[in-house]
Amino acid sequence: MKHIEETYQDIIARSETELRQVRQRIYYISLLRVVLFAVAIIDTFAFWSDGWEALLPLAALPFLLFLWLVKRHNRWFRRKDYLKEKIRINEQELRALEYDFADFDNGEEFVDPAHLYTFDLDVFGPHSLFQYINRTATPAGKQHLAQWLDAHLEEKTAIEQRQEAIRELAPELEFRQQFRLLGLLYKGVPTDIAEIRAWAESPATYHGNPWLRFLPTAVLAINVIGIGAACLGWWPASLAGVVFGLCLVSSFAFTGRITKLQIAYGKKLKLLSTYADQILLTEQKEMRSPALQALKAELTSHGQTASQAVRRLSELMNSLDQRNNLLMLTILNGLMFWELRKMTRIEEWKARHATDLPRWIEAIGELDAYCSIATFAYNHPTYTYPTLTASPFSLQATALGHPLMDRRKCVRNDIHVDGRPSFIIITGANMAGKSTYLRTVGVNYLLACVGAPVWADQMELYPARLVTSLRTSDSLTDNESYFFAELKRLKLIIDKLEAGEELFIILDEILKGTNSMDKQKGSLALIRQFMTLNANGIIATHDLLLGTLAEAYPQNIRNHCFEADITDNELTFSYRMRDGVAQNMNACFLMKKMGIAIAE
Repeated sequence: MKHIEETYQDIIARSETELRQVRQRIYYISLLRVVLFAVAIIDTFAFWSDGWEALLPLAALPFLLFLWLVKRHNRWFRRKDYLKEKIRINEQELRALEYDFADFDNGEEFVDPAHLYTFDLDVFGPHSLFQYINRTATPAGKQHLAQWLDAHLEEKTAIEQRQEAIRELAPELEFRQQFRLLGLLYKGVPTDIAEIRAWAESPATYHGNPWLRFLPTAVLAINVIGIGAACLGWWPASLAGVVFGLCLVSSFAFTGRITKLQIAYGKKLKLLSTYADQILLTEQKEMRSPALQALKAELTSHGQTASQAVRRLSELMNSLDQRNNLLMLTILNGLMFWELRKMTRIEEWKARHATDLPRWIEAIGELDAYCSIATFAYNHPTYTYPTLTASPFSLQATALGHPLMDRRKCVRNDIHVDGRPSFIIITGANMAGKSTYLRTVGVNYLLACVGAPVWADQMELYPARLVTSLRTSDSLTDNESYFFAELKRLKLIIDKLEAGEELFIILDEILKGTNSMDKQKGSLALIRQFMTLNANGIIATHDLLLGTLAEAYPQNIRNHCFEADITDNELTFSYRMRDGVAQNMNACFLMKKMGIAIAE
């Protein structure tokens, strides 16, 4: 971990040094631009009376140099923004290593209390697993990462292929950070992709009309002839001006519709410049794992790389922004119906590549999700990739810890579930660690099934579908009691088992919403039904009587416990899982400590 911290600190130091140099360059370029602009103005006034022949070279040269410096200035500004963002994301990583990951998107919109496991395991929302892992820089990437956590893989081969891709990307820190930085420089929103797709599917307005395609060329030819004739003295310069003016006025016929399109899609299509850079970076990167090679193969069309095609569209859209400069727009529209020419070329691009565009964006989004999990793997070099087994059911792990718990304080425990059916029943006192253990198993099981490394010395599992019931709550909107909500979840589990689905079940305190006698009878009956349905899982309970089920199913049920120890009238917890049924309960002890009278 020390090496990881030093790497991020070194990147920050080098980036800060370069940022100071870049800011100095920007300062000098700004001064030179002011000087050149002033020279151009002074030359214009000084040589105005000498005519165009003398004025043009004297004023044009500093003006052209000024325009060249504007381009250079913009490039250095982009570099400055890039370096500032690079410093920021590495500072974020340093904070994340200390479990401060509030800077990252928590995916709160994906919270679903009815989900099979994400709500119980805090997969989405503040201080969630998603927030801890999420380094996505594109809307499509965020959606992919959320989908992976929302519906984990259940095929051994698919998980192993994703593991291989993550292993490949994990050490590629420079590639992953550059990929992320390119995405962060434009902060898109989830609706961007849908709107780009809508644009791609919208009908062409100009490109389909051959007369409109020819018109800009014809207007340019007319103006060239007019200006050339005026320069040669064949007709007055005023006549060339009239021709130019008529062309300019005629160009306004297209301005309104083009403005509407630019307002509707212009900002969204600028997102494509981000994707163009990310696509190019991906195309240049050698990929070895099958999953990454398949993604890279998606980035082609009509014998052209996706980066070339997307960059061309991005350039056309950025070029269209010149219409916001009224002086440039007036000159270019009068000369060649410039707006119409640009729109015709944009629609020509759309006719050629529009059907490929969503596929390219999805491929980059998926790679974005891979980079997020690879960063998680890089930041946890002691984590291990689980071994997948094809024969149901097995879950074996040693020294299992919860990724969101401080590595310096977390007490790690083992788990062994083997064969079908098989259950672990965990008893123990309040606050002894039962619920934390269930979430630790659940979170690591989920990580394993999305292809990520887990916090364990070793882990082997069969990837059945994960189902939990840890924090069922009342539903006021559905007029549903706590107890009925829990029954619905248990009924869902039974239905899935009866339908032949393979599940790994984690339950915390079955039937919490009813009286002790009903709860005990119902819990015993439920576990017996699980045995009949060949189920696998873990159940935590305060009901010590459930521990007697191991006598009826000695090969299928094992008892473990988390004890509370009372030493010198003080309550202590080891948080170590032990064999057998719990012997010590702490509710009465704690009530006495708080001054609440307990009848003997």
